[in-house]
Amino acid sequence: MTAYAELLSFQRETEALAQVMGRLGWDQETVMPPGSAGQRAEEMAALEGVLHARRTDPRVGDWLDAAKAPDEVGTANLREIRRRYERNRKVPASLASEIARVTSRAQGIWAEARANEDVAGFLPVLEQVVRLRREEGAALARNGDPYDALLNDYEPGTTSAEIAAMFGALRPRLVALRDRVIGAPEAPRVTGAFSEQGQLCLANEVARAFGYDFSKGRLDKAVHPFSSGSGQDVRITTRTNPEDPFNCIYSTIHEVGHATYEQGIDGRHFLTVLGQGVSLGVHESQSRIYENQLGRSRAFTGWLYGRMRDLFGDFGIADEDSFYRAVNRVSAGYIRTESDEVQYNLHILMRFDLEQALMRGQVEVRDLEEAWNERFLADFGVAVDRPSNGLLQDVHWSAGLFGYFPTYSLGNVYAGCLHRALRRDVADLDAQLSRGDASGAVGWLRERLQRHGGLREPRATVAHAAGFEPSEEPLLDELEAKYGDLYGL
Repeated sequence: MTAYAELLSFQRETEALAQVMGRLGWDQETVMPPGSAGQRAEEMAALEGVLHARRTDPRVGDWLDAAKAPDEVGTANLREIRRRYERNRKVPASLASEIARVTSRAQGIWAEARANEDVAGFLPVLEQVVRLRREEGAALARNGDPYDALLNDYEPGTTSAEIAAMFGALRPRLVALRDRVIGAPEAPRVTGAFSEQGQLCLANEVARAFGYDFSKGRLDKAVHPFSSGSGQDVRITTRTNPEDPFNCIYSTIHEVGHATYEQGIDGRHFLTVLGQGVSLGVHESQSRIYENQLGRSRAFTGWLYGRMRDLFGDFGIADEDSFYRAVNRVSAGYIRTESDEVQYNLHILMRFDLEQALMRGQVEVRDLEEAWNERFLADFGVAVDRPSNGLLQDVHWSAGLFGYFPTYSLGNVYAGCLHRALRRDVADLDAQLSRGDASGAVGWLRERLQRHGGLREPRATVAHAAGFEPSEEPLLDELEAKYGDLYGL
């Protein structure tokens, strides 16, 4: 075997073990008995120790030095394996295992604290998570910015300064649009009770409409919706609210965007470093274009209105146009995942600033709730009424995912670019969506972006798909046009 072949054989086993660890995480969030959390934390720590040893095995360095890439795919494989190898060598094995142990335990503590509105019960374990991630960030940064080092795990090649510049361009136009919309007459709301059975039936239907392959996946319930896995086993979760069916429907479409990206990657990348989404920003571009540009379009909501009438009867909306306005309703609210397109990125901008301050030691965990509440009031003009609507609403920090949040807004920017190109290339898109058929859009995304996996760097992946360099302009132009029309601005 050549050095390249030996390296890929070794890497496939590592990737397979990482998939097993991911499956343990899925199990923990969906069906694991609550009394199993302590043992699961030890299992996750043990498996992380095995993975860290493989990822830092000196033979990987030797193979990288000797390997010759046979083609473009080989060059990309070597690039990504080297990036990960050099990253993991900077982190002690004991620290990697401890992070896995503590974050596994912290997620269960967070879920319980959120249910009980108990910030005090969550802060001690969050302090441990923050301490460990600060230590990891310092090890990775080697005298550089620890937050940038963590951000690079989720969006390789991007710095917090670049993200801040993008956010600086987004904020003025988003705030101006929000203020104009909030001052206009309100859009209608759906009313009534929406059974869980009906919501899950519709969730399965829209998942199939957006290309999700149930023969290689499944849909379950979780406290916080997520997608897990890659290749031939990609699972999604959603949640239900008897008074708000949109939470379930659009959480499902969102996670299907993530999942079909993973399911759509070319099989030749199976169990390699290229066999998964290239970054979380690009990943988020798929979930957001599915959820917003496609799922909240006038064409698709016309079809959805009919299906909801079939399942739930009258729910206080007279016609398709009113339903379109209800789906895209802008209103003051606390929850990021339930936010409208106009305000969603403002939630991310707030979290981006707070987690940078946390990782750089400018804010301590004991002061985090106060900092959150002050910033939320300043940005949204509403006082946080309870912890589950504030600091405890998101799972990310309990899981130690510092550097993750900004990729949501980066994904929105990428989605705006992709949607402009999609509209350019698929002339009858609205006619398809009006029949509940998203296959034209899904096929375009699969061919132009999804099948390539990690072949190209993140920004180059979007540029290749769209045919132009990404910027925030398409997203902002789209939002101003859409909501200007919806609210008669």
